[in-house]
Amino acid sequence: MEDRFSRTELLLGPEAVERLGKAHVAVFGLGGVGGYVVEALARCGIGALDLIDHDTISESNLNRQILATVETIGKAKADVAAARVRSIAPECQVQAFKTLYLPDTAGQFDFAQYDYIVDAIDTVTAKLLLAEQAQAAGTPIIASMGTGNKLDPTAFRVADIYETSICPLARIMRKECRKRGIEHLKVVYSEEEPLMPQEIIKEGSRRALPGSVSFVPSAAGLIIAGEVIKDLIRE
Repeated sequence: MEDRFSRTELLLGPEAVERLGKAHVAVFGLGGVGGYVVEALARCGIGALDLIDHDTISESNLNRQILATVETIGKAKADVAAARVRSIAPECQVQAFKTLYLPDTAGQFDFAQYDYIVDAIDTVTAKLLLAEQAQAAGTPIIASMGTGNKLDPTAFRVADIYETSICPLARIMRKECRKRGIEHLKVVYSEEEPLMPQEIIKEGSRRALPGSVSFVPSAAGLIIAGEVIKDLIRE
């Protein structure tokens, strides 16, 4: 008789599925990329998930975020993600943290407890802090680079941050990682040249909003989840 992970076991083997069931993964950022990371990890049988995001779901998220539906608008992304995981894999030990990851909140998380960390956060400050904390704890981490203003989901590549090109966010991260002595950082980045978005400006902000579509951040999220799974079963 088939169970929920029997098809996965056919491909990965029973030992790998057992290993995934014992793994503890933290996902920071539950938007267009992070939501799909969580989806795939839950469906692969990860045993414990810590889900971290301070934001709530808005109507503008409906075009690309798997957690966003008409019914979830206004709800905390962390809570919605945790509920979705429980509906897919009730045995998963899932925790929701409605936290903005910054230097003053970083102490809430002991990176040594995790088998893997996923960085799907947008801000450079938080991304660098995650990389620093993961390196200090000796915990594997993978980070998403920019997915906005892109239309080609086949242009994503997996590489060390120092081997990236084209992506503007990766360029900034390379520079800042060198300054901070971050020796390695596994990332998913796009080799597509960013497109010029329409000049839609946030009220009270000078930063133009990036354009986005459903099939680009989702592709990055699934690639990241695949890397996490493959790395965990190789250990």
